[in-house]
Amino acid sequence: MRVLRPSPPQPTIRTRLTLAYALLFAASTGLVLGMSWWLLERHLSRTLPDATAADAMAEVGTWYALAFGGSLLVAAVAGWALAGRALAPLGRMAGTARRVSGERLDERVALEGPRDELRDLADALDGMLDGLSESFDTERRFAATASHELRGPLTVIRSEAEVTLADPEASREELRAMGEAVVEASERTDALLEGLMALARSRQALLRREEVDLAPGARAAAAAVAEEARAADVRVRVQAGPAVTVGDRRLLERLAANLVENAVRHNRRGGTVQVETARRNGDATLTVVNTGPPIPADQAERLTLPFERLGGADGRGAGLGLSIVKAVAEAHEGRLTLAPRPEGGLSAEVALPAPPSA
Repeated sequence: MRVLRPSPPQPTIRTRLTLAYALLFAASTGLVLGMSWWLLERHLSRTLPDATAADAMAEVGTWYALAFGGSLLVAAVAGWALAGRALAPLGRMAGTARRVSGERLDERVALEGPRDELRDLADALDGMLDGLSESFDTERRFAATASHELRGPLTVIRSEAEVTLADPEASREELRAMGEAVVEASERTDALLEGLMALARSRQALLRREEVDLAPGARAAAAAVAEEARAADVRVRVQAGPAVTVGDRRLLERLAANLVENAVRHNRRGGTVQVETARRNGDATLTVVNTGPPIPADQAERLTLPFERLGGADGRGAGLGLSIVKAVAEAHEGRLTLAPRPEGGLSAEVALPAPPSA
C-alpha cells in the first residue's frame, strides 16, 4: 500500500522576496568589497613590506567580513519589512474574499494609493463583486417573482377543489366548472414552467451550433399564431428574406415564436403584425412590428425583465416572452432592440452575427 507523505511547506511570497532582495544585495555588496579588496591589496603590496601588507590586509579582511555580515542582516530585515508592506494589499484582498458569501456581498477592498498593479487588481476584484452582487440580487428577485407567479394558479386549483368538495350536493355543472378552472390554472402553470425552463436554457452556453436561416422559423411562428390572430382580427404579414446565423436551431425558433406571439397578443383589433427577416450590415436580422397600444419610450426596456407587464397587457402569458428573446439573442452574441412606435405598438429587432459563408 502506497503511503502518501505530506509535501514540505513551500516558502511564502514574502519569504521569497526577502531572499531575492538579500541575495541581490549580497551579490552587489560582495562585488564592491571584492573590487576594493583587490585595489587595496595592489596598493599596499607596492608601498609596504610584504609582512606589513599581509597583516594590514588580514585586519581589513576581518572588518570587511563583519561589514558584509552586518549589511546582509540589515538587508534581510529591511527586505522582510518592505516585502510585507508591498504585499499588505494582497492580504487585504484575501481577507475580503474570505468574508464574501452569497448573503454578504457588500464587502469591497476599496484600495487607495498610487495607480499600480495591486490597485488595478483591487479595482478588478471590486468590479467583480459589484457584478456578483447585482447578479445575486437579480436572481433573488427572479426567484421571488417566479414563486409568486406559480402560487397564483396553484391557489386557484386548491380553492376550486376545496370549495367544490366542501359542498356534498355540488351539481354536475359546478363540478364541470371546477374542472375547467383547474384545467385553465394547470395550463397557466405549465406555460410558466415551460417559459422558466426556456429562459434557463437560453442563459446557458450554447451546446449546439449550426447554420440556421431565420426565415423558416419566422414563417413557422406566423403559421403557429394564425388562428389566434384571426380570432383577434389581427393580420400577420411575413417578408422572409435569407438571414443566416450560427446557433441553436430550437432556441432561435423559440425566439421567433415569442416575438410573433407577443406582437399578436399585445395588439388591437384590426391591427397588423409585420414580420421580416433579412441580412443587414453583416448581421442576420429578425424584425417584428405591431400596431398595439402606445408604449412610453422610457418603459420599453422594462419589457425585457422577467414577469414584466405594462398597463396595457391583457394578463395572458407569464411575462417571460421578451426576457427569453433577449437571453437567446445575447447567448448568440446578438442584441435585441425595442423601439416604441409613435402611432402605437412596438418595433422589435433581433440582430445576430452572420457567418462569413453567408
